[in-house]
Amino acid sequence: MINTFDWFSKWSVYNGEKTAIKIGESGETYTYRKLNEAANWLVTELKSKFKLGYGDRVAIISDNSIYQILLFAAAQKSGIILVPLNFRLAPQELDYMLQDSGSKLCFYNKQNINPDHLAFENPMISITELEKSFEHKAEGTVAELKEDDPVFILYTSGTTGFPKGAVYTHKMLFWNSINTALSLNLASNTTTLNCMPLFHTGGWNVFLTPVLHHGGTLLLFNKFEPAVILDCIEEERLDLFMGVPTMLKMIADEPDFVSRDLSSLKYLIVGGESMPIPLIDMYHRKGIPVRQGYGLTEAGPNLTSLHQDEAKRKEGSIGKPNFYVDIRIVDDHGNDVQKGERGELIIGGPMVSPAYWNNEKATKESRFGTWLRTGDVALQDDEDFIYIVDRKKNMYISGGENVYPVEVERVLLSHPSVKEAVVIGVPHEKWGECGVAFIVGDKDFSEQEIKDFCSDKLAKFKIPSVVVNTPEIPKNDTGKLNRKVLKASYLEKNEYEMN
Repeated sequence: MINTFDWFSKWSVYNGEKTAIKIGESGETYTYRKLNEAANWLVTELKSKFKLGYGDRVAIISDNSIYQILLFAAAQKSGIILVPLNFRLAPQELDYMLQDSGSKLCFYNKQNINPDHLAFENPMISITELEKSFEHKAEGTVAELKEDDPVFILYTSGTTGFPKGAVYTHKMLFWNSINTALSLNLASNTTTLNCMPLFHTGGWNVFLTPVLHHGGTLLLFNKFEPAVILDCIEEERLDLFMGVPTMLKMIADEPDFVSRDLSSLKYLIVGGESMPIPLIDMYHRKGIPVRQGYGLTEAGPNLTSLHQDEAKRKEGSIGKPNFYVDIRIVDDHGNDVQKGERGELIIGGPMVSPAYWNNEKATKESRFGTWLRTGDVALQDDEDFIYIVDRKKNMYISGGENVYPVEVERVLLSHPSVKEAVVIGVPHEKWGECGVAFIVGDKDFSEQEIKDFCSDKLAKFKIPSVVVNTPEIPKNDTGKLNRKVLKASYLEKNEYEMN
């Protein structure tokens, strides 16, 4: 039997001494053969010591390291399902996802999380214990995997206030890789880096998994530091680099940015939000083409691409669908709207998640038949370029992290003195956006009181930066909280602070 999903085994045969991963901070390298042999041994260990195999969930709470890549290789061989969790989350949030996923084992980094703070009752093992895997060699064991078998459960914040686990399958991995390669000319000679966290689909699937599928080389960084990343692009002669506009602005603000030789870059890939024209101009002046795109945890994530030649003419557009991506823009009943009209963007194709884990209701609500509802309001112009006109519900992005206000509001409303609470995202010079909490309570709250109350219940990036005490919160005709009025009023009053 041949496991066609086991990329490391294949590349170990074809080009085993090729560097697959280079650690950005240390310079240590791992070839495809070394990773393959270590993963073979790890699969045997997980089976013999923990009875883990096909379909079992294994959680990861850690910052970026070679050990996540090793676990990914083991998942492709054995059929275990990886559950990478955001180590920045509060213990209460992590416990929910560990329980919801039914994880039987958790690898953690003690520098990121104290296991004593979690209610998780199954084994927790320091992720550094996986270093032993590289001391051994083992023959591969073949698991019979199907293309719709999950390889990841990727948790995304939910509009209900509770996270949802998007099932990410081996089929999605393959077709996302093909879409990426066709769009960006990615191949076995590609060298790029990843400094995005490996608990997001962006960290795993924008470049990392497509590069490994195609036998390229990826430099893995633990975190984003603009000066270090700038050095890496120049010294390693990278082909591609992906970042959100905040990151790209920080790189461009480096004192010696203008004098650096970045001519090796074929493209600069932008995600998360639109890139401002002045920033596009800064990179274009250095001869670096800018390509913007769109994706989400539940599909792709490499779904659309705006060609670099259109970066300025089609400012704000997410471009056109990638090769194996189908899109429609529909009304509330699922009927296609006319070009130029607004509707909900829906996605079809082999890179769409089949379901949310253990959540039939959310899965059903996210579909128009076989089409995935993004919840994003979009329009398509006469030249077929797509524009996102409004974000998914009321979500905002702070420092590259998605924040759903309902999650924050649920915590605020658990305070005995808070009667009503609404959170909105507003522009922030450093983080892109930050949260403003409007509170109706039995008393006035200071920002520090709210931050202290939220500190053990929410990740730091979700905690509101501004607190506004108000006697009432505006509502619409049906009695629902009117966020649009609230946000417009706040921005008008505080315009001088937002510039």
